[in-house]
Amino acid sequence: MISKHLPPRGVTVWFTGLPCSGKTTLALKVNEALRQRGYSPEHLDVDVTRVYLAKGLGFSRADRDENIRRVGFVCSLLTRHGVVTTASFVSPYRAVRREIREMIGSFFEVYVKCPLEVCVARDVKGMYRKALAGEIPSFTGVSDPYEEPEAPELVIESDRETEADSVARILLALETAGLLPPAP
Repeated sequence: MISKHLPPRGVTVWFTGLPCSGKTTLALKVNEALRQRGYSPEHLDVDVTRVYLAKGLGFSRADRDENIRRVGFVCSLLTRHGVVTTASFVSPYRAVRREIREMIGSFFEVYVKCPLEVCVARDVKGMYRKALAGEIPSFTGVSDPYEEPEAPELVIESDRETEADSVARILLALETAGLLPPAP
């Protein structure tokens, strides 16, 4: 149950990292834990937003930035209305992440750090295989850069810790930052 001592406060928990680093998996596990605490969190990820918010955008830097700006705008609305929102996007460029951080306000960046070779091994869709073969141009981590966050609120090394440990660390960090009340 949500604490009656703290007013509902929205926050966007932004998961960034290479494709297949574990962003969406962790975001969904955090949402599940929040539901158990009595929250009604929302989750945004690329598979849904590319269909509804970013239709017509490609994968150029300008299009990727525009995609993230649109998602950031939706997150800012949800956050302003007291919703805890998780967003899992590669979001490879620092400048646009900085821009949406300012737009959203209550923003908590989780860098899901994972070595490229582990991401390649985790890739069930075969994206990395195609990118390494030159079939997918401008693929983040292969032929397009990923700019690591300079000062994220939390770094999760998904190849070195369990999902359960990562989720516990994320929730504790949100509590410590005053963005969530302590668990009962």
